[in-house]
Amino acid sequence: MKKKIATLMTCHNRREQTLNCIKSLFEATLPKDTWLKVYLVDDGSTDGTTEAIKENFPKIKIIPGNGNLYWNKGMRLAWETAAEDDNFDFFLWLNDDTILDKNFLGELLGDFQEALDQEKSESIIIGSCRNEIEHETFSYGGRDETGPIIPNGKIQKCKFINGNLVLIHHKIFDSIGNLSPLYTHAIGDNDYGLRAINAGYNCFVSKNFIATCPQNELAPWCNPRYSLVKRFKNLYSPKGLNIKEYIVFLKNHHKKNWLISTIKVYLKTLSPKTYQLFAEKLT
Repeated sequence: MKKKIATLMTCHNRREQTLNCIKSLFEATLPKDTWLKVYLVDDGSTDGTTEAIKENFPKIKIIPGNGNLYWNKGMRLAWETAAEDDNFDFFLWLNDDTILDKNFLGELLGDFQEALDQEKSESIIIGSCRNEIEHETFSYGGRDETGPIIPNGKIQKCKFINGNLVLIHHKIFDSIGNLSPLYTHAIGDNDYGLRAINAGYNCFVSKNFIATCPQNELAPWCNPRYSLVKRFKNLYSPKGLNIKEYIVFLKNHHKKNWLISTIKVYLKTLSPKTYQLFAEKLT
């Protein structure tokens, strides 16, 4: 019996990057009895992304956005569309800046089965991404309070997840639902992982690096290279920290410490270098 997997993507005005990501997906080696369908939200691109995808990958289901969905809401729409369209066994989150290894899916499914045998219940598997193809340096994947979980040839539990490449079994989706509507761009992936853990599921990072995604530079809201005005603008921006939504996240998942964490964010925005000096002295 075939495993049906819905690949969920969202994009906006990154035509070549998006095409390269999709190309790596279609060139990947699929395990036997595995079937993929791609659901991609084009959130108001004006650079010909939709036209290029239709020309090069006509089987992809393209869902038009309104230009204001960003990552979380775009992925919500893709997931909602896929779930209504068919009964899938798995859902695969895929960022359009991620280039997949040819064996990525076999690795994810193998890690899922190992976690299932170990935990006796379904788990979320987070694909570990390297920063560059030539170097096995961590960029995105799973984390805990101490930092990144570096792949070591074994499945390892994590607490916080990056949404670049994530495999989710339909039973987890049936249990906890879609990405939260409370978030616009970022935060939604971390929120989903914590919701899954709170519901009794586990999150594991893949045994090996299975994709490449260059790490973004330090966010402007806490980057001393930017002016105070630009830092605060980014602090409130949908593509920045989006402090109002971040406070919602803190209240949902860090109820006891949300106020202290919020104060730390403002201090870090006001003076990133001073904050870093104090943080280093306290550790």
